[in-house]
Amino acid sequence: MAKKRDAGKKKKDDDAALPKFGGFHPLAGGLEGFKAKLDAEKKTEEDRQKAAAAKGKPLPPPPRPAARPEPSRTPPARTATSDLDDEMSFHRMMSGVTPLDGAAKNRVPVTTEVKPGEQRMKAAEVKAKAAVEAEQALAHLHSIVDDAARFEVSDDGQRVEGRRVDVPPDLVRSLRRGMLPVDGRLDLHGLTAHQAQDRLVEFLRTMRARNERCVLVIHGKGERVAGSGVLRGEIAAWLSQGKAREHVAAFATARDDDGGEGAVYVALRR
Repeated sequence: MAKKRDAGKKKKDDDAALPKFGGFHPLAGGLEGFKAKLDAEKKTEEDRQKAAAAKGKPLPPPPRPAARPEPSRTPPARTATSDLDDEMSFHRMMSGVTPLDGAAKNRVPVTTEVKPGEQRMKAAEVKAKAAVEAEQALAHLHSIVDDAARFEVSDDGQRVEGRRVDVPPDLVRSLRRGMLPVDGRLDLHGLTAHQAQDRLVEFLRTMRARNERCVLVIHGKGERVAGSGVLRGEIAAWLSQGKAREHVAAFATARDDDGGEGAVYVALRR
């Protein structure tokens, strides 16, 4: 009997040590005790339902679980720190930007209708201007290149001759002796200095484009009075310094049977 009392006391102490749920120990008294507890609660619920049905009153619905609160849609209140960060970010983005003045802000773009005829005229003007600028640039480049190849010129008042410094002197001697066949002739008689210079440049350019080697330019002797003989005094400068020099390798006064002091042989550049 003492052993049974000790076993019962130990079981009671173990049940007291178990965790409580809803005012009872789910494992107190063993599995049979837990099952008996569930059956008792079930019978009590059935008796309550029968009593309510006898009185004609429906049982109230079981309570719904509490609704979860919806997240607040109100934006969080701004703090002084966030305002300061926004201001600093704005200043960083706008650094280096120049504000427009009042006139620029209020300026309204103006569109002008251009007629087709005016467009063609403007296009022609632009094209002509571009051509002039291109010609000037080309002439400037030629002058730079020609400056690198200077001429040696001699003029004793009767005979004149000259050559590029990179041309052998033998070419001048051959011209002086009339040893190169003449491939073309240009007569400048009756022309003004300006007309004669333009005609000379065009003639030398054309003959050089044809791969001709030597040409004869007749400038006339002149009487050397009252400003005459202008072409004779200018021919050496035109061939060694003017626009014509880019086509010239050497030149020399012609032999008597080709015009003598009134003409020059001109050897063209290859």
